[in-house]
Amino acid sequence: MTRALITGGAGFIGSHVAAALLDAGHDVRVLDNLSPQVHGSDRRRPAYLAQEVELMVGDMTDELAVERALHGVDRVMHLASIVGVGQSMYDIESYVRTNELGTATLLQALTKRPVGRLVVASSMSIYGEGLCRDEDGRAVSPDERSVSQLKRADWEVQDTAGRPLTPLATPETKRPSLSSIYALNKYAQERMCLITGKAYGIPTVALRFFNVFGPNQALSNPYTGVLAIFAARLLNGRAPLVFEDGLQRRDFVHVRDVARACLLALESSHSDDVFNIGSGRSRTILSIAHDLARVMERAALVPRIAGKYRAGDIRHCFADIAKSRTLLGFEPRVEFEEGLDELACYLADQVADDQAEKATDELLRRGLVA
Repeated sequence: MTRALITGGAGFIGSHVAAALLDAGHDVRVLDNLSPQVHGSDRRRPAYLAQEVELMVGDMTDELAVERALHGVDRVMHLASIVGVGQSMYDIESYVRTNELGTATLLQALTKRPVGRLVVASSMSIYGEGLCRDEDGRAVSPDERSVSQLKRADWEVQDTAGRPLTPLATPETKRPSLSSIYALNKYAQERMCLITGKAYGIPTVALRFFNVFGPNQALSNPYTGVLAIFAARLLNGRAPLVFEDGLQRRDFVHVRDVARACLLALESSHSDDVFNIGSGRSRTILSIAHDLARVMERAALVPRIAGKYRAGDIRHCFADIAKSRTLLGFEPRVEFEEGLDELACYLADQVADDQAEKATDELLRRGLVA
């Protein structure tokens, strides 16, 4: 039996990772600051966090809190982050402090107290636009869409000659294209961990999560996953708000599959590497808005297509998970429809403070939506 520390472990993904580790026989300690944006103003221990988990309340930038949390720990799952592309584009200081300085504080502590294994949560956002195929059949990495193109409501990715590109599953070999502060944060987190792990002999891997969904997601956080944002709208009798034309494609992976991937990574012998964690399938944002409204029995609330774009957003990105299958033994088990039905059951007795329009207004005020 080992003792694992999960930073940010009282959150959505962390709570499921904790459950998976407990089931596998590990002792689990969590360090979490119980951020009001995620946990509400009372900042209480969430009811969904298993009672067997040792919860330590503290901030990742607090050196003493981090050192206390590491005492007696064999492995670390580093999940702690502020999430969200939109908010990262104006709350820059908070994102850099929590995501990058917080990671630096952890790594500084690990240079004094190395552990047997470190796994860090990265993000598909580091890819920017996903891999594509051009009209000649070649795989290409698209450039960011220009502001002038987006202002014309010309949404699709194109090659340098203006010809349309076909989205492909994105492998880990695609070069990063950092189009938001959040994406920059996540790339910095993974590189800092991999560099430090290699230097100090700590086996380290980074997991690039795609769009994670499932129970325990913070419904009142307007910068969390898109399914949770849509759910908050629907619970309040409002139609989901969809940016661009809704045909942008993403990879939705169930949180239990992500938790199992974290367990596999913590118990694997592979190190100094990065892995995609997704379903390996793509869906349009518009289709998942319709699907969620249907399973929540609110199909009359037809998604509202904004026809607007947000700074930092990308068009298409979904995962090639062949490497994770081969080297980690990762295989998604929860089908999308099954996971969506489970989410609808969870939502049935939830109350959500819908902050989506307020968040969009803030982005508009700052010129980050057009």
